[in-house]
Amino acid sequence: MAPTLSYRDAGVDIDAGDSLVERIKPHARRTLRPEVLGGIGGFGALMELPKRYRQPVLVSGTDGVGTKLKLAFHLNRHDSIGIDLVAMSVNDILVQGAEPLFFLDYYACGRLDVDVAEQVVAGIARGCELAGCALIGGETAEMPGMYPIGEYDLAGFAVGVAEKDGLITGADIRAGDAILGLASSGPHANGYSLIRKILEVTQADLSAPFHGRSLGETLLEPTRIYVKPILALMQTLTVKGLAHITGGGLTGNIPRILPEGLTAHLDARAWAWPPVFQWLQQAGGVATDEMHRTFNCGIGMVVVVDAADAGAAARFLTEQGETVHRLGRIEASAAAQSRVVID
Repeated sequence: MAPTLSYRDAGVDIDAGDSLVERIKPHARRTLRPEVLGGIGGFGALMELPKRYRQPVLVSGTDGVGTKLKLAFHLNRHDSIGIDLVAMSVNDILVQGAEPLFFLDYYACGRLDVDVAEQVVAGIARGCELAGCALIGGETAEMPGMYPIGEYDLAGFAVGVAEKDGLITGADIRAGDAILGLASSGPHANGYSLIRKILEVTQADLSAPFHGRSLGETLLEPTRIYVKPILALMQTLTVKGLAHITGGGLTGNIPRILPEGLTAHLDARAWAWPPVFQWLQQAGGVATDEMHRTFNCGIGMVVVVDAADAGAAARFLTEQGETVHRLGRIEASAAAQSRVVID
């Protein structure tokens, strides 16, 4: 007689999934906006557009947190990686002038650990609170045999809205405009393949003290979310361009917003690299050009404004709690000149 099998024979814990839904509902409720219709647990999530938009344009973005997850697994720290997940998407749609409306997450594992998953989702909810968007749904996929025990994967998806005539494209950037940089909180969620290689080669002790905390805690510091200060700035003056400094670093991301014929000239003396980047360069023997291509080097968001507005923008953002650096200026470029010059 053929054996009778069930999902549990395949290693899937249905009861654990039900338990997780109930445990994450309070975290999701803290993020809800007035436009949300319904709540977590349905087949689809519903949300109205804010009525104050005249010609609303939806702006979407999706991302993960890369191999920073490996560090979280190694340290068994899962409470902040969800903030990184939200930050990577909401900061991306922000640069086009969009207000994040809602966020969806995807959590995949071989066997669901409800306690770990709740920590991750609590971090996602905290990220949504920081961004002012609602966590209105997601997917938890338990797939035996796909992931090593104790590991999981994360992805996220954000949708925002902007006025059609208020979209920030970079098209209005001109020579003479000022470039401001907002401080990062660390490597954010980029460059961790190189970071892990440096840790491997140097055999660095992640529990060792590092500027008031451990090296591991420093490297796990979550990505800074710039949404609320930047949206507020947009209400006070014209922002011509925004660049989220992610994979590709300063030299790879700033050109994405520059019209042809322009170069961003950054003064390397305008800001000091935070200690974690100094350590990474020294411990790994990484060339400065490679640091600029791989890491944000202490600048998580670049803001381009008219030179006449630079002082007011810097003061406003400082009042909003940001650390602001006057990085340089936009210049006309020669045919063979790099799109970003740092000297």
